[in-house]
Amino acid sequence: MTDVPGSGPSPVRVLRESYEALMAVVEPLGDEESWVPTACTGWAARDLVFHCLGDAQRALVALHTPASGPADRDAVTYWRDWAPDPTGAANGRRWSRVGASMFLCFRQLRALYLETAAAAVRAAAATDPELRVATQGHVLTAADLMTTLAVEATIHHLDLVPHLPDAPGPSATGLAAVRTTLDGLLGRPVPLDWTDEHYARAATGRAPLTETERRSLGPDADRLPLFS
Repeated sequence: MTDVPGSGPSPVRVLRESYEALMAVVEPLGDEESWVPTACTGWAARDLVFHCLGDAQRALVALHTPASGPADRDAVTYWRDWAPDPTGAANGRRWSRVGASMFLCFRQLRALYLETAAAAVRAAAATDPELRVATQGHVLTAADLMTTLAVEATIHHLDLVPHLPDAPGPSATGLAAVRTTLDGLLGRPVPLDWTDEHYARAATGRAPLTETERRSLGPDADRLPLFS
């Protein structure tokens, strides 16, 4: 799938660049670095890599699960089901920590993540973007699925790098997709001069709002995090 002039990057390009940027962080990690903390409560880098492996596996399944019914979610409304849930978050933390701990050598987990993420990108490139696919109880176009996957990968990229000072940052296309998604959920462009990175963190509960920011957002401040 190629980009259409004037329409912005295609969803498959956004997914590819987001996944490749995250893979570039994971690929050089050694066992010792896999234990550094992340921005996700309770997770070391290896736990987050295990979670991202699950995302890539879900991508492969969804891209090969055509749906017969109409789409009931798009790239923005998909996230409305992911409001903060303390119980679900705690269960997810335990799941990933236990799962990651089963890999006694981090290089095995790293290799499995890298090959699965690369396979997901290849599958996306071979999929009709208008194909309706099923994932997590909903139906959406493959193009919208690709955008949601890129958004999640970009946010987790930001989660992974706080204690990896030499790691490259997320892709520009991925950050732009995050901003577009958050603006869509907010219902307007955010009325603050935030960088894409800070917007991603603040709007998903990863960075607290200052009083000045709360005043600028007005009633919308109480709607954050928009998803977690």
